[in-house]
Amino acid sequence: MDQLGRTSETPKSPWGGCPPAMPSCSLSDVMSEELARQLEEENKAFPSLTNPEVSLLSGEETDTNSDLMLARLLQMQYDRECDTQLRREERKYNGESKVSISFENYRTAHPYDGSESSEDEVDWQDTRDDPYKPDKPQVTPRKGFTGKGKNITTKHDEVVCGRKNTARMDNFAPEVLVGDGLGMDLKLSNQVFNSLKQHCHSEQRRSARLHDKKEHSTSEQAVDPRTRLLMYKMVSAGTLERINGCISTGKESVVFHANGGMLEEQPVPEEVVLKVFKTTLNEFKNRDRYIKDDYRFKDRFSKLNPRKIIRLWAEKEMHNLARMKKAGIPCPEVALLSKHILVMSFIGKDHVPAPKLKDTMLGAADMKTAYYQVLQMMQQMYQECNLVHADLSEYNMLWHQGQVWLIDVSQSVEPSHPHGLQFLFRDCTNVSTFFQKRGVAEAMSVYELFNCVTGLDLTINEEDEAEFLAQIEALEKRNEDHVQKRGKTFPLSSWDGSPPLKHAADD
Repeated sequence: MDQLGRTSETPKSPWGGCPPAMPSCSLSDVMSEELARQLEEENKAFPSLTNPEVSLLSGEETDTNSDLMLARLLQMQYDRECDTQLRREERKYNGESKVSISFENYRTAHPYDGSESSEDEVDWQDTRDDPYKPDKPQVTPRKGFTGKGKNITTKHDEVVCGRKNTARMDNFAPEVLVGDGLGMDLKLSNQVFNSLKQHCHSEQRRSARLHDKKEHSTSEQAVDPRTRLLMYKMVSAGTLERINGCISTGKESVVFHANGGMLEEQPVPEEVVLKVFKTTLNEFKNRDRYIKDDYRFKDRFSKLNPRKIIRLWAEKEMHNLARMKKAGIPCPEVALLSKHILVMSFIGKDHVPAPKLKDTMLGAADMKTAYYQVLQMMQQMYQECNLVHADLSEYNMLWHQGQVWLIDVSQSVEPSHPHGLQFLFRDCTNVSTFFQKRGVAEAMSVYELFNCVTGLDLTINEEDEAEFLAQIEALEKRNEDHVQKRGKTFPLSSWDGSPPLKHAADD
């Protein structure tokens, strides 16, 4: 107790008691060799607690109370074995290929300082510090090289160029699937990259051609979007009730069967056909010769592009059918013309088209009747309609209800055409040959049939066809001169049933 009566005890802390202070030791105790030997002996007694990983990997028997530590060590050892096997598979897969593929993304562990793998097994990919990153591939600076001396790397380095080519694949068209090459460290050589680039451009051009052909052409049984829209409008407007399907395809058109409706309060035949003229210009390349010299369309032909000429071709058939119908020749009746689609009456019954004359099995009497019907129709076309079929054969003649019907007259021309008589001679050849093969004894020869249809009296020499064709060419030349003298057209109102060539004797 001091002079003021206070005791000398240490005052108690309001926060509780303080832990006892550690006994102080002197510097000499810390530097004691005896203490060092004691600690060393303790470490030798418990080696697994000081460095359990090393002891486990070395195969020594260890004892530890931490199950988590043992599980982690075992998993690490398993991962390293898997990575070693994966590295072998990678080398085996790449081989000597110029394009190397890395399995880095499939590895779970990475080499450590104590790895037993050799240096050639461990490349730059065996570390997390990947010098090549997908976002910014390693490239050389503008000066063209990096480093100095032995460590110099130029822009022509094989590895740098390979990675740069891989990054440039992203510039290919979106439809070219290049895969995830950036994440796999692909190294494409210049030769491989240039081949891929050339292939990509070739596929783009090919795709553009196919797309253009698909969008702007009608071929086989397929129709382009514009044609489908026209057909849809016909159904929507009530002109057609429905379109049933394709019934025929030819070199110049595709024919669909449909059910008719109403057109401007006038009934459309119950069964009709839609003749869709093909818009692929290479399907029927010789169309021009049938229309460019026809005086009815000559002026318009020179002012139209090739696709609009297809519409003119459909219009030409409509006018030819109108002439034939007026003369009483059995042929389809036109109901509607919409650009390159011609709607006509259906020759047949209950969705079944009438057979072509070549497909019929007629008896001798019916075949003879068919021959005289064809002869009469050829005379009517030439003398009354002022037309030459120009493609008459057993393929363009139908047999329906005991009568021959003529179809496909889009290429028909007038006799005043520069090649009109040659076309007629070809028609006579087809008709005469077909009926003679079918056993019609009354069938005339080609030359007799030509004179009978035209009313001419050309010299016939069956052994020399060239002489007969020479007479035809001479008459065509005289007829062309006649047309040029009298005007562009031969007036149909003054047609007296005789061939126009008889009026060409102006010289």
